[in-house]
Amino acid sequence: MFFQHVYDKSLAQASYLIGCQAKGEAIVIDAQRDMDVYLKIAEQNNLKITHIAETHIHADFLAGSRELAAVTGAKLYLSDEGGEDWQYQFDHVGLKHGDVIRVGNLTLEVLHTPGHTPESISFLLTDNPATSEPVMIFTGDFVFVGDIGRPDLLEKAAGIVGTQEKGAKQMFQSVQRFAELAPFIQVWPGHGAGSACGKDLGAVPSSTVGYEKIRNWAFQYEHDEAGFVDYLLEGQPEPPKYFAMMKHLNKVERPLLVEVPQHILLSADAFKKAYADGIKVIDTRNKVDFAKGFFPGSINIQHNNSLATWAGWVLNYQEQFILVAKPDEMEEITRKLMRIGLDNIYGFVSDVKDLGIELQTADVIDLATFKTYLGKDDVQIVDVRNSKEYHDGHIEGAEHVFVGTLQDNLDKISKDKQVVIHCQSGDRAAIAYSILGRNGFDDVKNYSGGMKEWLANGGKTV
Repeated sequence: MFFQHVYDKSLAQASYLIGCQAKGEAIVIDAQRDMDVYLKIAEQNNLKITHIAETHIHADFLAGSRELAAVTGAKLYLSDEGGEDWQYQFDHVGLKHGDVIRVGNLTLEVLHTPGHTPESISFLLTDNPATSEPVMIFTGDFVFVGDIGRPDLLEKAAGIVGTQEKGAKQMFQSVQRFAELAPFIQVWPGHGAGSACGKDLGAVPSSTVGYEKIRNWAFQYEHDEAGFVDYLLEGQPEPPKYFAMMKHLNKVERPLLVEVPQHILLSADAFKKAYADGIKVIDTRNKVDFAKGFFPGSINIQHNNSLATWAGWVLNYQEQFILVAKPDEMEEITRKLMRIGLDNIYGFVSDVKDLGIELQTADVIDLATFKTYLGKDDVQIVDVRNSKEYHDGHIEGAEHVFVGTLQDNLDKISKDKQVVIHCQSGDRAAIAYSILGRNGFDDVKNYSGGMKEWLANGGKTV
């Protein structure tokens, strides 16, 4: 048996290529959209991708299953569980609980594991030449290392009212059935630490059924459904705004993108015209470089592993946008953005200077200056971290407006007071600062050191 774990750090998303070397056949589970990685792995190992499967209709990334099928001719194997509202609306081989997929000498048994979503399935793998016992289970967003999938996304992200409690109760039943599996079976989940699909995912890529029964909180509520439901729904992070769009696009027919696009380096004249026409500018430079000089109205989303997530919060799927980025980083940036369907890149510029546009600088303050603003009636301190971070401890007097929802809550920011913003260590505050600037808030200061520096220097929280 051939096995390859493919991990996208930018979305903390795992996919898998499993092959039967004797027959030369392979299956890909939960493919990312830039699917050339699987073609390379298959070619290097003399395998042909013949099967493509998904564990559920994903909300956090745009699955590349259809792109991969278009290029390879492989069949799509997708869940037909969950009822008519949870059916994929394009051609596929439908899967029900107990069905078996055969990939050469390998078999994958389908287990219906609802809770995260009604149609969620897992794949129980048996390497038949080696053993008659299952050896791996691919759980998608059902069981993670140290955590389980959240059942509230359909309600919070997609607006389907009344689904989170029902999903939590379904998850309780699915967890009980999972606990009956042999303890030696390896668990390969769809996400790792940093994903918004759970609240406390482990950093290691895989586990075993036995280990999860000992260490995963979800298996400690064997006879307490109410306690399980309460804990599961409590303290989940805000689901990124783009999740609703992913849920839709992964279910319906959509245009396919079988190659990573290349984008043009805009001339000064082309950029100035587009900029004057109001096309949004996303500046991917480091926050320190951005603060020293940026296009007025541009938004600073740094090129790091969180780029796609924050872009999904800030951008919509109808608008074009221009990137400020290094030419040698454009392919990686494009891949990260296309993984959540942000394809409307108008072009990019690599330098903000010498384009004929007067630059602005950010008003970044240090800890000593920040302290001088505390407790003043004419100052509004705004903490832009997520709600759990804020409720776990914040600076006295600080108001909470999460950066991800800031654009929808501008009425909570005062135009009559001195506004001072902060986050944990400066990255999210840089996004918030640029969003406020774009929306006409001129009297804003950014305490970039944030809670990290505050606490390190003896600052107190409430």
